[in-house]
Amino acid sequence: MKIRAGFRLGYECEHETAMLLALNIHPSRRADLLTEQVIGFDRPIEAWGYIDAFGNACSRIVAPAGLTTISTEFDIYDDGLPDPLPEHAWQHEIKDLPDEVLVFLLGSRYCDTDRLADFAWRTFSTTPLGWPRVKSILDFAHQRINFNYQNADPLRTAFGGFTDRTGVCRDFAHLAITLCRCMNIPARYCTGYLGDIGVPKDVNPMDFSAWFQVYLGGRWHTVDARHNKPRIGRILMATGRDATDVALTTAFGPAKLKHFEVNTDELPVQA
Repeated sequence: MKIRAGFRLGYECEHETAMLLALNIHPSRRADLLTEQVIGFDRPIEAWGYIDAFGNACSRIVAPAGLTTISTEFDIYDDGLPDPLPEHAWQHEIKDLPDEVLVFLLGSRYCDTDRLADFAWRTFSTTPLGWPRVKSILDFAHQRINFNYQNADPLRTAFGGFTDRTGVCRDFAHLAITLCRCMNIPARYCTGYLGDIGVPKDVNPMDFSAWFQVYLGGRWHTVDARHNKPRIGRILMATGRDATDVALTTAFGPAKLKHFEVNTDELPVQA
């Protein structure tokens, strides 16, 4: 199947402001592109790309004072299949994990493992290792937090989501990631596009989505605590320790978000 995705973001800067952008699709999905995916600007702005420490394709710009619109639109191929479930994947002993995976066992800005470790071991230590343990954590996070756009809080950590019991997709991901790490299961945060493909249309405006990946059986597997079921048509943009590492934009100065529009739609099959 084919998906058309893109966005238009408007930022107003008080003065010339350096910015980092994590708005490209992930390098692992570039082979699926059916059109170019280029970040554009409505003003003359020079952008230069780099690959960050987590393998994400990012950009650097200096936004001039005033309102700047950043946009892209592209078509991409997707196999149209739901996320595969790693039902038979095993959990690694820590000593057997690759060196580059170890960082995803540690606490981070939004994944405060030190505040949830005791609870995690009391709650999940009797569950079978591997996928059954991950599924128990997914079920818990899905039931613990009530999804509500109005209760989004950019300062809320995993422990905050655990206590507030409300939030948005990033809060589900942070809580589940943190509990996985507490139980010695490497977990990393993911951001990208997830349209209403194969599910009823969401009445809320389209947004970027957050989910996560767990390292089992020698590879990373996609899981989603908010929806807690396989979905179709994910388009990965970036991965990291938590939302800090994959922020859509990072501005080194005052920059107000004035416009936000995201689109992700399945294209009709042509005769």
